[in-house]
Amino acid sequence: MEDADVPGWWQRLGLPGLIDVHVHFMPKPVLDAVWRYFDRGSEHYGHAWPIQYRTSDVERVATLDALGVRRYPALVYPHKPDMAAWLSQWAREFAARTPNCVATGTFFPEPSAADYVREALDAGTVIFKAHVQVGAFDPRDEQLDAVWGQLAEAGTPVIVHCGSGPLPGAHTGPGPFAQVLARHPRLTAVIAHGGAPEYHAFLDLAGQYPNVHLDTTMVGTSYMGRFAPMPPDVLPRFADLQDRIVLGADFPNIPYPYGEQLAALEAFDLGDDWLRDVCWHNGARLIGPP
Repeated sequence: MEDADVPGWWQRLGLPGLIDVHVHFMPKPVLDAVWRYFDRGSEHYGHAWPIQYRTSDVERVATLDALGVRRYPALVYPHKPDMAAWLSQWAREFAARTPNCVATGTFFPEPSAADYVREALDAGTVIFKAHVQVGAFDPRDEQLDAVWGQLAEAGTPVIVHCGSGPLPGAHTGPGPFAQVLARHPRLTAVIAHGGAPEYHAFLDLAGQYPNVHLDTTMVGTSYMGRFAPMPPDVLPRFADLQDRIVLGADFPNIPYPYGEQLAALEAFDLGDDWLRDVCWHNGARLIGPP
């Protein structure tokens, strides 16, 4: 599916567009550093990772508009202390000048985390991002306990990259984050990449905790199949969790056209109602309709 085909795809489903919970916008120096990392994809992953949408902020906003993505975050994440507060501030300012973007925040285990997360919540932040693999932090860190508690109490969703794909980290996998959920069972967590490659283990957590969701980022694409193929017996569980699977694409940092993610979801053959919930209704419930 090429970009030009995407609007016709969601129109066929009777949707007003798409809601994507896994979209990245970052300060240019930070995004440039992320892209330089992906430029060394062969070194990191064993195969190239060419960025499909390597354009300016203005051009990428226009691309999302043309695709029909009506609501999305500007996901940011730190890799060291003293980054999260200013990244969150930048993301709020970006959302304020970008009509379809929602205010986004992030955090890192540091003494000030609870304070700047509270500030972000008070400023109307709609969604947060925590990247356990890139940040190389333990989500059980005591400096984050108050943060998870604030998010749980507020009902504010947090995209958590805690699966071991595409590369494992010291604290990835279901075990550490399962302990966070045990302490904060009302937390609205969205497990990035469907928890790949530990799909079943994260689906188990979604079955145990009613506010745990999984996003579809790269799931089912041929590219993801190179390093985290999805077992066929995952699909019935995706069907059972129709109300908690939510569209994520990882735009712009994907090595293929945006439509390939939608084609992968359609190939699951779980029905049009499932696609409608995943591509619109579940996202609208999490981050609000446009």
